[in-house]
Amino acid sequence: MPFSPMTNGQGSAPKKQQTPEKQRRGFFLKKHDTTQTKEELVTLKEERIYREGTVAIRDLIAPAAFRVESTFIQLGETFLRTIFVVSYPRYISVGWSAPILNINVTMDLSMFFYPVKSTIILKQLKKKVGAIQAQLSADAEKGAPRDPIRETALRDIEQLRDDLTQGIEHFFQFAFYVTLYASSQKELDKVTEDVENMFGSKLIYTKHVLYQAEQGFTSTLPLGIDDLNIPFNMNSSPIASSFPFISSELTSDNGILYGINRHNNSLVLFDRFSLQNANMVVFATSGAGKSYAVKLEVLRSLMMGIDVIIIDPEKEYEHLSEAVGGTYINISLASESNVNPFDLPRPLGGEQISTEDIIRSAVITLKGLVRIMFGSMTPQEDSIVDRALLETYAKKDITPSSNLATVEAPIMQDFLDVLEGMQGAENLVLKLRKYTDGTFAGLFNAPTNVNMSNQLVVFSVRDLEDELRPMSIYTLINYIWNIVRSERKKRLLIIDEAWWLMMHEDSAKFIYALVKRCRKYYLGVTTITQDVNDFLGSSYGKAIVTNSALQLLLRQSPAAIDMIQKTFMLTEGERYLLLESGVGEGIFFAGLKHAAIKIVASYTEDQLITSDPRQLLEIEEAKKDFVQQTGQSPQGY
Repeated sequence: MPFSPMTNGQGSAPKKQQTPEKQRRGFFLKKHDTTQTKEELVTLKEERIYREGTVAIRDLIAPAAFRVESTFIQLGETFLRTIFVVSYPRYISVGWSAPILNINVTMDLSMFFYPVKSTIILKQLKKKVGAIQAQLSADAEKGAPRDPIRETALRDIEQLRDDLTQGIEHFFQFAFYVTLYASSQKELDKVTEDVENMFGSKLIYTKHVLYQAEQGFTSTLPLGIDDLNIPFNMNSSPIASSFPFISSELTSDNGILYGINRHNNSLVLFDRFSLQNANMVVFATSGAGKSYAVKLEVLRSLMMGIDVIIIDPEKEYEHLSEAVGGTYINISLASESNVNPFDLPRPLGGEQISTEDIIRSAVITLKGLVRIMFGSMTPQEDSIVDRALLETYAKKDITPSSNLATVEAPIMQDFLDVLEGMQGAENLVLKLRKYTDGTFAGLFNAPTNVNMSNQLVVFSVRDLEDELRPMSIYTLINYIWNIVRSERKKRLLIIDEAWWLMMHEDSAKFIYALVKRCRKYYLGVTTITQDVNDFLGSSYGKAIVTNSALQLLLRQSPAAIDMIQKTFMLTEGERYLLLESGVGEGIFFAGLKHAAIKIVASYTEDQLITSDPRQLLEIEEAKKDFVQQTGQSPQGY
């Protein structure tokens, strides 16, 4: 008999009789246990009630309401809809999803991959090959013309069979879903149409959900659940081209190096004259490296044979001008350098522009200068100034029949003389005298005597009073514009602290007109500012940005980032990038492309373009030591 622990090896154990006392004790114990369990249940119920009154994370992130419709879902005040891909073209380029991902729309994207065994696919492909070959043979026997579609399909299938057999390719079922978000149903319909059109432009056929809105939403949540289950048969190569995390490249065959692409460490190499226009805007807060970046571009542009003209409000470009042998012109009340606002452009060879049009254009520009000088004018004063300017030119024999190549332009004193002889101009004469005989007499009341023949010309306006800067910069830009129109060649015009010009409507309008027209004369205008709100607060400032093919955004202040984000349609990630960027880091826009950039310079370039006061002091001390030791000029040192 086998051993049994219940019998202790000696058969069945006799049952012991329990006394009534023990039976009562056992009942008491069971009753006591039951009472304890009820107390625990009460405690658990109370704990559950307590937990229901607490706030969990899911309570914080959950929407206030959830409404499911046939084609969309409403989460609180947000509307969303899912789009899924149902077919692809024969050929699809790498990064085809980038334009969809880069549009300024909130979306969730989900991809599901279901591996399929190669043996199953090879069996199906073998049957497909047999069917196509049979059809081609039948067509050949009938004398029918060749069918290129079937022949192409046969080659593709044979190539895929070879790749699957050799392990080069693998086969998957691939599902691609996009859930779009919008603040209203109307906006959701528009966004859906835009995205479907973008898919359609690449011959990718899509549909949006119908009576599966909830399944589409859950399929794009970070849960890894494919409730839609709408896959497409695809091998690994085209699936790899669908990979959404790609980096933008801004590299061309020609141009200068602007910096390093922070996405992939490639070079940001661009020729700004190859775009639809060569204009550029640079926005950054103080100390972010905007002048450093522009000076680096100037230095490298000079090496490419491009002429550069700079308006320097803070004497930041003096060291660079000395190093490359440029012309540095200081404009001030006591300076010997003068620019006459009455100068006229010389006729451009081969271009038929009437002298009358040139004179009228000069009068309109001068009226803008007079408004800046006087602050404002009544309609009567505007009419008087208009007639006086025409008579001022006529006084110097500048009429529609004159040869502009031989005439001598008038000066501000001539304009005053004409006004003094006109009835009703007494107030204008009083305002104008300080620019001919008074405190500001040394600024506009002399013929132009500056030399513009150098490859690099820098106009410094640092020593001018703040009141005079807008009108002086206005005059300088008008003079430069006349030079540009007189001789067509590759040029860059750098306007630093351009917000000065946005303070007055006439100067802002003039810069806008210059930016729009400069492309015809092979000129690229670069506007630099740190006061973004003042610049973009003007309608002309926004128009200048629109007409600039290149934009460079470096670190921004929190006060300006909202306007920057709205103007340039930045994503939240790009917004934070601009707020947290280091010196010389930001976003570079070239046409429709943009990428994060880091401005880099060689040691020699850094010594020439630095704006760091400590480095500049060291350079000045080195110059002094060089002169003391050699007795030679530090030109180009």
